[in-house]
Amino acid sequence: MAGKKKGLELNLQDRRQSLPLLAVVLVLLAAWFGWGGWSLLSSERHEQQALAAREEAVAAMQQVLATQGSQLAQRVAKPEVGAALAAGDTAAAAQAVRAGWQDVKDVQVLEAALEAGYADAGTFGYAKLALLERALEQGQPQAGIVLERKQPVLGVAAATGGHVVYAVLPATAVTAAVSNAALPEGAYLALRQGSHTVAESGDASLSASADSGGRSVGTSGLRVVEATPAISEGPMGLGAVQCLIVAGLLLLVAALSVLLAFQRLRVPTLALARKREPGAVAHGSDVTFGEAIKREAPPVPARTETSEAPAKKAVGSAAGGHVDPGIFRAYDIRGVVGGSLTVRTAELIGQAIGSVMSEAGFNNVVVGRDGRLSGPELSAGLIEGLRRAGIDVIDIGLAPTPVCYFAAYHLQTGSCVAVTGSHNPPDYNGFKIVIGGETLSGEAITALYTRITEGQLISTDKGSLEARDVAQDYLERIAGDVQLARPLKVVIDAGNGVAGEFAPALMEAIGAEAIPLYCDVDGTFPNHHPDPSEPHNLQDLIQTVQRFNADIGLAFDGDGDRLGVVTREGEIIYADRLLMLFAGDVLERNPGAMVIYDVKCTGKLQGWVLRHGGTPMMWRTGHSLIKGRMRETGAELAGEMSGHFFFQERWYGFDDGLYAAARLLEILAASEEAPSDTLAALPNGVSTPELKVAVGEASPHEIVERFVEVTQFEGARLSTIDGLRADWDDGWGLLRASNTTPVLVLRFEADDQAALDRIRDAFRGTLQQVAPELTLTF
Repeated sequence: MAGKKKGLELNLQDRRQSLPLLAVVLVLLAAWFGWGGWSLLSSERHEQQALAAREEAVAAMQQVLATQGSQLAQRVAKPEVGAALAAGDTAAAAQAVRAGWQDVKDVQVLEAALEAGYADAGTFGYAKLALLERALEQGQPQAGIVLERKQPVLGVAAATGGHVVYAVLPATAVTAAVSNAALPEGAYLALRQGSHTVAESGDASLSASADSGGRSVGTSGLRVVEATPAISEGPMGLGAVQCLIVAGLLLLVAALSVLLAFQRLRVPTLALARKREPGAVAHGSDVTFGEAIKREAPPVPARTETSEAPAKKAVGSAAGGHVDPGIFRAYDIRGVVGGSLTVRTAELIGQAIGSVMSEAGFNNVVVGRDGRLSGPELSAGLIEGLRRAGIDVIDIGLAPTPVCYFAAYHLQTGSCVAVTGSHNPPDYNGFKIVIGGETLSGEAITALYTRITEGQLISTDKGSLEARDVAQDYLERIAGDVQLARPLKVVIDAGNGVAGEFAPALMEAIGAEAIPLYCDVDGTFPNHHPDPSEPHNLQDLIQTVQRFNADIGLAFDGDGDRLGVVTREGEIIYADRLLMLFAGDVLERNPGAMVIYDVKCTGKLQGWVLRHGGTPMMWRTGHSLIKGRMRETGAELAGEMSGHFFFQERWYGFDDGLYAAARLLEILAASEEAPSDTLAALPNGVSTPELKVAVGEASPHEIVERFVEVTQFEGARLSTIDGLRADWDDGWGLLRASNTTPVLVLRFEADDQAALDRIRDAFRGTLQQVAPELTLTF
């Protein structure tokens, strides 16, 4: 018994000798937690100081803008300005406004029509045009940052009668609030208009993360953004106060340990002995923590070495094959099944695509198909060719083209091929191709033809094949972001295309009541052609909307990437007007964002985008061309007259008729007005739909070239980025060659019927001159 007691005393003595070391460890831990707590408090203090600096800058700018706007309004109201304008002397009016205004650099007086600005918007300045349009629309002075001779200035505009007065002041009147801001160390503050940084101060490396901390400067389109270094978590994920509390407790325990070590604190030996469980000590020694782990842990099996599968390697090139060069179009591959497009052709195309992917370092691809009767066999041929090139294929089966695009993002392949004939007749089919996130078009499409004919096809170990269903993922992704503020009754006409498998379920998922029309998938398209851009294809939809007293009707093309819309009153809302609605919504959250539209869209779209604080850009027609331009410019939204809509904001930037329909219903449901009233409020003119003139064996591109050479429309601004578009003050006309079928495409729009007839006659006369053999039906 005495020996056992002595052993316990020796054990306690050993522990006391180790207590100083324990105290040192505890002090170090306390220092760690204390430093963490202090750092967090310092970071939070810096964040509050940066926020205060931002609020001070916003308040100072609002004061400057209000003062300058009031100053301009007072000067515009001077009697001598009114007299000069009444006499038609805009120069004298500008001089009267400028007189005695010390800081002003320039004053201009322009007619409210802004003809000079719209004649050459690029040179005049989009931001300046937007500011003037805003002043005319609001009826109150407006101010914002504008580029004059590539330098930022403060522009102030005020409407008066049939004119708008524009004054230019130094930008420093506004930017000084940012440049001179009292920022804490390591913080960042900037003044931005859209994505452009006007002025900044502090640590510019935080620029990219600053947008999340932005505050708008009134209605000017300006915003002040701030950022501070990210506040990391304290030790063990604790906050500042918790860290300091833990540090204090650790110091207390360290102090007690020191007192115990030097016997300043007595611990009863008997109490320690009683706490020891029988059998807890083996051979007179304590069990360590490490030993306990070793006793309780299960045995770890020995690692088995396995050899990894060898990397795929091309073992040679396959022999080339004969394919029809005519199926390789500007935007995709498309031909007549059994004629220019066969299963063997699909195999060669798949192998060519796989070869391009392999050389670019891409190994996985998604394949989907629309509801055409030839889809299964062409899809199988395409997959065989892809696998022959060593590509692993994920087959998602029956799916709209935008679901294929989605799957490429969702499954992280970056590449996909949609087997689809789009809106073409039942005997057509083809392929829309994305490699590494880029939609193939133009030379990239023709390069596939060259690769096939020259035998530049990789043949290697066969790639794998996996079947996946992404339908539910697609629906959940959209429904998780888009929900209607109130239910709407919607008729859905899928034209017996593949969108019929998805659209009703999607509309129900976001909160609409869906009434399906021709939503059973039938590759013969027995009811009407699946092309919503043709008015006669929408007549059944109009009648069904009226019969069910629905709020709106939605129509989709054969592969679901295009959208058509009709109202309860039977009006067709063309895609360019829908793009106005989308632009107004997107620009509310993204001031200054670029909106791209194709040459077939209304001339009213440019002014609409400018008035809503955006940057408009007209571009060539074609879904792949539009997507490419969006990537180049960073545009948030784009659209085509054909019904393709491309949302970068909240989506992935590809054309998706189903997603566009969901966004449309979201906007309409958020308004207290009836959907028909909301849509009727969009600017409109007298216009034609797309008019198509068959050219037979002739080349539509050659006809357009001759048309461009001889055209001299008096008083018109001509654009030749895609065919020829002529814009007059009261309307416009367009002639271009289709890149998918042997036809000429025309469209006309004007303020009234007389102007429309004049423009149409001008185009008809010139076209008859260069191509008298054509039968013109417009």
